[in-house]
Amino acid sequence: MGINKVKAMWAAGQPVLHGWCSIGSPFTAEIMAAQGYDAISIDMQHGALDYSAFLPMAQAMRASGVTIGARVPWLDPAAIMKALDGGALNIICPMINTADQAAEFVSYMRYPPQGQRSFGPTRAGFAMAGYSTPMNDEVLALAMIETAEGVANLEAIAATPGLNGIYVGPADLTLGTQEGRLPPGFDREEAEMVEIIQRIAKVCVANGINACLHCGTPEYAARALEWGYSLTTVSGDSRLLAGAAGASVKRFRELTGTKAQKTTEGGY
Repeated sequence: MGINKVKAMWAAGQPVLHGWCSIGSPFTAEIMAAQGYDAISIDMQHGALDYSAFLPMAQAMRASGVTIGARVPWLDPAAIMKALDGGALNIICPMINTADQAAEFVSYMRYPPQGQRSFGPTRAGFAMAGYSTPMNDEVLALAMIETAEGVANLEAIAATPGLNGIYVGPADLTLGTQEGRLPPGFDREEAEMVEIIQRIAKVCVANGINACLHCGTPEYAARALEWGYSLTTVSGDSRLLAGAAGASVKRFRELTGTKAQKTTEGGY
């Protein structure tokens, strides 16, 4: 059907700029979709939202033409298939630790005979004309490797038939591989973490799949492209809102010499 912009850009050798929505608001999603991202995922794992929020958010982003994806809560067929039926074209699945789990994930993404996805694209069938079994070639399965076990099984996971890429979340990857020695966070600079992040990209390239990285800044995202990553997420709606609001307030306080006033309850 040729409707997944991410797949088309990867086929053309172009990097994908990916946005992130974790605030359960159609208006926030609509604003994010209007900013020029190639694709945006709605975070149903750690985001302040569930499927009832996901659906209107996907509807709000439709007019922008951005490719809509979702991070599902877990390796759960119901959550994965429902997100696809809601119109997600890219699914990010957390905590994939083995090749068997990766194969299971892939099977939930596609209709028979390639997989075991149940047919019933309730919203997707209206949002994308002719939505049917050919969508097996359009939806993208992105597995998250976030633990020491996942890193140990990296090559086997990357070789899973039907897997389109590996999505790296540096915070959980750090927690999962460093046993508490390092705090979680984006844009890792520690040699041991950079080595793992670069290794994931190399293994993905060697297996003909795509490496994706969640970043905190555009500068780090640009570096990631040099390492072989083909999709980079730059921050997300909640962090961007907090950063812009915080910078505005800080500048006002600097210019006026004022301070925020606390109430008797301890708030502002």
